[in-house]
Amino acid sequence: MDMALTSQLQTLGHPQRIALFRLLMRRYPDALCAGEICSLLGLKASTGSDYLSGLKSVGLITSSRQATQVRYRINMAGVQGMAEALLGDCCKGRPDVCTFLPPAAPDQTKGKLMNVLFICSANSARSIMAEAILTTLGAGRFRGYSAGALAQAEINPRVKTLLEAKGHDTSGLYSKPLSHFQAEDAPDFDFVFTVCDAAANEACPAWPGQPISAHWGMADPAKASGTEAELNLAYQQAYGILKNRLSAFVALPMSQLSAISLQGEVDAIASAPPTGPEDV
Repeated sequence: MDMALTSQLQTLGHPQRIALFRLLMRRYPDALCAGEICSLLGLKASTGSDYLSGLKSVGLITSSRQATQVRYRINMAGVQGMAEALLGDCCKGRPDVCTFLPPAAPDQTKGKLMNVLFICSANSARSIMAEAILTTLGAGRFRGYSAGALAQAEINPRVKTLLEAKGHDTSGLYSKPLSHFQAEDAPDFDFVFTVCDAAANEACPAWPGQPISAHWGMADPAKASGTEAELNLAYQQAYGILKNRLSAFVALPMSQLSAISLQGEVDAIASAPPTGPEDV
């Protein structure tokens, strides 16, 4: 174990390799091709390949072939093993060192209204839809919020029309920057989800209380092109994906799951295959 931990820490002991590791952690459970990774981090192809090979050799990432591309993903079991070896063994699980670890008590959510933040770049389409859907599906148990790293002046008009057609109240929906939720009077969040890859690629602020976070990446309907019917279908599909994910989310037995189990469940929701648009 000591040799494995030493090799892992040595591999991470380089600013660009740790940046690559952090990117894949933020995008988990996504698997990224080497070209996308190098583009996002500004690396030469040969350099990126070397870094990926090094991280894979010490068990921190895995690779799989999809068609003609090799894609890389965090090996969560390997990361957990490294954390346990470092903090559980070396540091003996000291609470003053491991304050970032989630609470172990499984019943802390019982009877509590839980706040959930959805983040995308513009906060005009996907995150707005997620906020509205969760507030409806989770009434009395969950409260949805949304924000954007590059918030727009207003929400997408197609989104507003779609949400109203689905019966959601849109009167309180508006585009908000992340800083809106970093003020002293901002709500404390139990969950934080990124719903676009661009938002997940960026380092997000550390939220008080260390809420459970996950990446639920999906295509941006605002980037769709084609006929009016094709554009409307893109928004319907985005709505359907989010509603399916959030229906699974609100059905989770929150009070019966440990924080680690709950993290695994919300990660798995992102990996579930889409079932098609809602009420197209």
